[in-house]
Amino acid sequence: MTSRKFRTYDRPSFRNTTHRFRDTEIVGDVVQDLGALGPITASTDRFVATVTSLTDTQVAGGTLVPPWSRGHVITHVARATDSLCRLLTWARTGTETPQYASMDARAAEIEAGARRPVAALVADVRDTAARFEEAIRTLPPAAWRAEVRMRTGELRTPTTLVPTRLRELEIHHADLDAGYRFCDIPADAARWIIDDIVEALTRRRGTPPLRLEAHDTGLVHTLGTGGPTVGGLQADLLAWLSGRSPGTGLTASTGEVPAAPFWI
Repeated sequence: MTSRKFRTYDRPSFRNTTHRFRDTEIVGDVVQDLGALGPITASTDRFVATVTSLTDTQVAGGTLVPPWSRGHVITHVARATDSLCRLLTWARTGTETPQYASMDARAAEIEAGARRPVAALVADVRDTAARFEEAIRTLPPAAWRAEVRMRTGELRTPTTLVPTRLRELEIHHADLDAGYRFCDIPADAARWIIDDIVEALTRRRGTPPLRLEAHDTGLVHTLGTGGPTVGGLQADLLAWLSGRSPGTGLTASTGEVPAAPFWI
């Protein structure tokens, strides 16, 4: 079977994000979208640089997601990467391979690795990143059509699964509270993450009506009808939507910024 590669000035793997090149390979009639790998690699490099700058004492410090320490967050990023590799194995083989054996097993893995020295944490993040990229680049054409189930119950194909790695890296990088903030997340990545969160909220019963407006990027989302409009900088919207901020820097048409709807 022959393949051909081309570059398209169009939307990348981040849905609803414009003006980025994407790398696409067509094998037969199957589109293999590798466009997210570039931003993921850059995000990994930034995350590793921050972790490398920490001391072993600082790794035990607090984060934006207490009671987790920085060591917990870094270990979670590595174990979450392994979990995505398991889902890609499911797509590759057709044999159901759960993202995690159980939520208890997930918590135990994170706890077991949280107190390691910086060198071990960095090596873990780098090794799992390499395995993830290899799993993507060697995914056979038919696997790109396969649906797998994330731990939240949502079904995704590899095309929409792969960028969740970017979400993990960027949000958890800010969680480290080590100098990288939500305003440092590249605008395209932040927009894709917001799009992805909103998509999840749309599927969830009981999500309150809400309109989101990013005044700096023009991003707008409407959930239901009749809800308040929450607006501000895109980075501040992402911090709020992801549960990391009470709404600092945002305004609401009803006065006080409401609590963000439950996401994950």
